Amino acid sequence: MPIDLQDCYPLRQARVHETCGAGSLAFAGVTGAQAQGYVLWVREGWRRDMLNPVGLSLFFDPRRLLLVQARNQTEVLAVAEEALRDGTLSLVVAEPGRPLGLTPGRRLQLAAEAGQTTGLCLTSEGMGSNAAETHWHCTPLHDTQALDSTLMRWELKKNKSGTCGAWNVRWDHAARRLDVVSPAGKRPGPEGPHD
Repeated sequence: MPIDLQDCYPLRQARVHETCGAGSLAFAGVTGAQAQGYVLWVREGWRRDMLNPVGLSLFFDPRRLLLVQARNQTEVLAVAEEALRDGTLSLVVAEPGRPLGLTPGRRLQLAAEAGQTTGLCLTSEGMGSNAAETHWHCTPLHDTQALDSTLMRWELKKNKSGTCGAWNVRWDHAARRLDVVSPAGKRPGPEGPHD
C-alpha cells in the first residue's frame, strides 16, 4: 500500500537528511520554506557555480538565508556541525564536495540531535553517508500539458524511520506549499496518487 508523503515530509526534526539529483536545490528550497527561522547554507567557496539568494525567493524570504563560503569540505562539515549543535537555526544545509564517511555523518547526526536542528546535505549520486536519516533523489519533470517548470519527482530511497516511496510534486509559489500531483494519465484512487 502506498504511503502518504506527509508521513515522511516535512523532514524529521533533529536529524540530518540527504538529497541528490538535479532537483536537489528545489528540494532544499522547499525545506527552507517549511523552516520557521533562519537557514544556514554552507558550501565550498571554490565552486564555480554560485548560490543566488534571490533565486530562493520563490520558496522563502532570502533575508532568512545565511550563506557561508567555506575553504574546503573539512570546514563545511565543521561549520555545519557547530550550527546544528547550537540550536538557534531552523535548518542547516551543507554541500559537501566529496563522499561523506560514516564518522562525519554520525557527527552531524549527533549535533542535530543535541541542537534539535534539522540538517540537509546536498550530495552527488552515491556520495551520501550511512548515518543519514533519509536519502531522497529529486529530479525535475517536464510537464508537456501545463508547461510548468515546478513539477518534480521526489523519491525516498532510504528511510530509517519507515518505508520508502515516490511522488510527483509541484511547488505552489503563490500559496507557498507543496502539492502532490497525479502522474499524467492517472487519477488518484482512494489510496492517493502514488506509485
